[in-house]
Amino acid sequence: MQLTKYTDYTLRTLLYLGAHQDRLSTISEISEYHNVSRSHLVKVVHQLGKNGFIITVRGKNGGIRLAKEPNKIQLSQVVRLTEPHMNIQECFSKETNTCPLIDKCKLKLVFYDAREAFMRSLEDKYLNDIL
Repeated sequence: MQLTKYTDYTLRTLLYLGAHQDRLSTISEISEYHNVSRSHLVKVVHQLGKNGFIITVRGKNGGIRLAKEPNKIQLSQVVRLTEPHMNIQECFSKETNTCPLIDKCKLKLVFYDAREAFMRSLEDKYLNDIL
């Protein structure tokens, strides 16, 4: 299983903000630090702000910071936000499935259980655990 770059960038942004809680940070600063496209991070920051993980401050001296303490940011919530489907197999999506074995194959159930176990393992992990 592989998480998307979007999830990776989201977690990196939260990690950066968690490591710099004493001040506001900028998207450009985070982009440069992680060598990630600024335009990608703009989307990440927008979603994190919209969902209450960060606070954005506009203006000349503006920036972003965590909206919650790191021990209140559950990793499973972040991953669910950025990976809404987690279709690790083609057959997880009725719209894109082309597998002729779909009616007889039990592999989907095995991968479904694995996906659920993965998400459960993140439920007791918080941002402060990885800072």
